[in-house]
Amino acid sequence: MKILHTADWHLGKRLENFSRLEEQKLVMNELVEIADAEDVDLVLVAGDLFDNFNPSTEAMELFYRTLKQLSKNGKRPVVAIAGNHDSPDRIDAPNPLAKECGIILIGHPNAEIKIFELEHFKIINTDKGFIELKLNQFDYPIRIIHTAYANEIRLKEYLGEDNKEVALSNSLQNTWQNLADTYCDENGINVLMAHLYMMKRGAEKPEEPEGEKPIMIGNADLLYTEIIPSQIQYTALGHLHNFRNIGTLEKPVVYSSSSLCYSFSEAGQKKSVNIIDLKPSENPQTKTVEIKSGKPLFRKTFDNIENTISWLQDNPDTLVELTLESDTFLKAEDRKLLYQTHHGIIHLIPKLKYDIIDSNETDKSINLNQDIQDLFKDYFKSKNQNQEPNDELMNIFKELI
Repeated sequence: MKILHTADWHLGKRLENFSRLEEQKLVMNELVEIADAEDVDLVLVAGDLFDNFNPSTEAMELFYRTLKQLSKNGKRPVVAIAGNHDSPDRIDAPNPLAKECGIILIGHPNAEIKIFELEHFKIINTDKGFIELKLNQFDYPIRIIHTAYANEIRLKEYLGEDNKEVALSNSLQNTWQNLADTYCDENGINVLMAHLYMMKRGAEKPEEPEGEKPIMIGNADLLYTEIIPSQIQYTALGHLHNFRNIGTLEKPVVYSSSSLCYSFSEAGQKKSVNIIDLKPSENPQTKTVEIKSGKPLFRKTFDNIENTISWLQDNPDTLVELTLESDTFLKAEDRKLLYQTHHGIIHLIPKLKYDIIDSNETDKSINLNQDIQDLFKDYFKSKNQNQEPNDELMNIFKELI
């Protein structure tokens, strides 16, 4: 059985004031093309489907259209869970209609999906936090232990836990193990899907995505791969935006990566989906397929306007965080020229090349008898680490006088 694992679509997300919707449309089309080209039998979407609890109409339309295309109108099952950016009730709401198209939407942790049957597959077993699917083309089932994002309110409501500091790890370990012991024998494929913060014990703690809503507060939400039941052959995770396998080759525990670079801390990252080939009681075969759509993000630093303009002209279809080092403050006409040259400048950061202040001069007396313009220059230098004001600023000062 061939499975496509993707996560962290963040549909509707913007980069500051720059809309990414057109890029997201291209990425979603590419995901559908990859699923068809790889002839996958099942699609798993591990959370953060939208970027906020109240996505735009355009983002919702793109979401439903993509799921329908991925499901091939009910021929291929698609299972999607809520992440920490998603409203669980909004994800659950269209489920009665979605399942008619082969789409299973899971908003809450510990949710119990009702049994149903379509022409090409059916749910043959269900429990809280668990579904077992039988696809017509296979003589063995696939079992999916699923955990949508759980904050402390959802933990208390759906898992019956009050103490978050100890609840999440203990509760999930017990829940997952009980489900695995009850349903996950060697006569089927056994998969875990969750949206959470997990790492291998003893490994370096991965950073959460820059600008994202954090899952981890202190160490209360930090989970270790050791709590995954031994019966699980593959774990499909969402939340971290860079691809990584925090498990082993024999039993992968994988963050598939986000669908786009969503912050400048992700500049240069390759985005991908993971394709998994699975058989009962065998180790999975996996491969990553790179997502090529979407604008690349760059963090660039220059020390003169000419080189900056040249690079911007050579890289028009990009989004840029631009730092410009100079001896004087950035002139208004230079700023205007930069924005006219490139429409993907998200941040423009002027940076002065400060001279080291002579410690012997820091306490020198102020000469009040000098020209007012020279006095202003001395004042400006005292406030800006000995930096001279540029001509534009001096002209403004003259106008004020």
